Amino acid sequence: MGESGQRGRLFGTDGVRGVAGDDLTASLALELAVAAAAVLGGPHDGRAAAVVGRDPRVSGEFLEAAVVAGLACAGVDVLRLGVIPTPGVAYLTGALGAAFGVVISASHNPAGDNGIKFFGRGGVKLPDAVEDQIEARLGRSRANTAFGRTEDAAAEQERYLGHLLSTLPGPPGRALAGLRVVADCAHGAAYRIAPEVLRRAGAEVIAIGAAPDGRNINDGFGSTCLDAVSAAVVEHGADAGVAYDGDADRCLAVDADGQPLDGDQILAVLATELREEGRLARDAVVVTVMSNQGFHVAMRDAGIAVIETPVGDKHVSAAMRDGGYVLGGEQSGHIILLEHATTGDGILTSLQLLAAVNRRGVPMAAAAKMMQKYPQVLVNVPGDGSRLGPWVDAAVSRARTQLGGNGRVLVRPSGTEPAIRLMVQAADAGLAERVIGELAAEVRLALSGQQLSGQ
Repeated sequence: MGESGQRGRLFGTDGVRGVAGDDLTASLALELAVAAAAVLGGPHDGRAAAVVGRDPRVSGEFLEAAVVAGLACAGVDVLRLGVIPTPGVAYLTGALGAAFGVVISASHNPAGDNGIKFFGRGGVKLPDAVEDQIEARLGRSRANTAFGRTEDAAAEQERYLGHLLSTLPGPPGRALAGLRVVADCAHGAAYRIAPEVLRRAGAEVIAIGAAPDGRNINDGFGSTCLDAVSAAVVEHGADAGVAYDGDADRCLAVDADGQPLDGDQILAVLATELREEGRLARDAVVVTVMSNQGFHVAMRDAGIAVIETPVGDKHVSAAMRDGGYVLGGEQSGHIILLEHATTGDGILTSLQLLAAVNRRGVPMAAAAKMMQKYPQVLVNVPGDGSRLGPWVDAAVSRARTQLGGNGRVLVRPSGTEPAIRLMVQAADAGLAERVIGELAAEVRLALSGQQLSGQ
C-alpha cells in the first residue's frame, strides 16, 4: 500500500493508506477496527470507548461505516465525531477519556486516496510495535455478543474549538484583533472550524477552499499549493494567510505580499516567542534532519539549542517526550506544541503564529526575516535505499568539504517509494546545485556498480 511498500508492513509512516476501494477496502477497514479494538481497548465505565473522525472525502463515508461496524461488533462503544481535523480527534480522545481514537483521512493526498490511523489513550500516536500488534491480529476475530453502542458526538467539536481558543493569551477575542487573515482550508477537515476559531480570536477572516464536496480536497488549495492563498491575500489586502492540509495537522503561511513561510520559519517565530515568555523548555526546539541551515543559524544567534531527529513527525514527537521539550516540527508545517496538543495541529499553529505577530506589532514578513533561508536543492535518485553502504558516508563527507562547513548534506532512503533522497543546502544557490549534481552522480554510479557486481 501507498506508504508501506518499502517497509514490508501494512502500516506506513502515518497509518494505513492506499487507493480507496482498491488498496483500502471496507473489509480491510472493518478488520483493522476489530484488531485495534483487541489491542487498544481498555476500561471505560466498564466498556471500552473510541472516538472516530474523518475528513470530507466521499470514500470516508463507507470507510467510517466499516470502522464503526468493526468496533461495535468487537464490543467497543463508538462516538462519531463527523468531519473534524485529525488533531481534533487526538484532543477529544484524551478529553473524553476514550481508550483510543480513529482517524479516516489521507491528509494531503489526492481525493482518491484515503487512510486509517489510530491514537492511543490520551491522544498519542502509536509506536511501531503497537501498530505491528494490530496488524498481527488481522483476521483473528472471535465470536462476541457484548456489542458496543454508537452515538453521534459531532457536538463535541465545540469542546475542541474551545480548547484551541483557550491557548491564546489575553482577553477572549482579542489575540488576533485588527488582523485580516485569509484561511485556506484545502476543502478539507478544517473548512468549518478554522475560520470560526480565527474569527472568535478576533481576526477578520476570508475563507477559501472551504466548500468541500467530497472530491475536491487538496485540489489547487491548501498547504501543498500556496498559489491560491497567496493570490487571495494580495487581492483582499490581508495582513497574512494561513493554509492547512486536508486533515489540518499542518499549517503554512504567507505574508501580506503573498510570500510563503515554511515550517522552519514558523518554528523560528514560535521558538523565540516561547523563549521570551520563559516557556521554552530547556531553551531548545526539536526538528528533523531536513531543517534549513538558516534555521540553525537563527536559533544559535537566539541562544536556542536545536535537537535533530530522523524525518517524520513521529520521531519529533518521541524526542520531545523523551527530552522534555515543548516545541518541535518539520518544514512541511507539521508543528507540535506539546503544552497544548499531543500531535501536530495546523489550526493551533496558525493561532499561535498570528498571535505572536500581532503581539509584536510587526508584519508577518518582518517576523519571518529573523531567519535567513539557505537555498535548498533536492534530488531523488531511483534505486533501492537498502543498498546504501559505507561508501555513502565518504560521498557525503566530500560534499560537505566542498561546502566549506557552511551548509548541509543529507542522503537517505525514501520511506514511500524505491528512491534515494538527496538534499544540499548552501548560502550560495549555484554551489548547492553543483554539489548535489556531483553527489547524485556518485550515488547513481555506486548503485549501478552494485547492480553490475550483484552486490
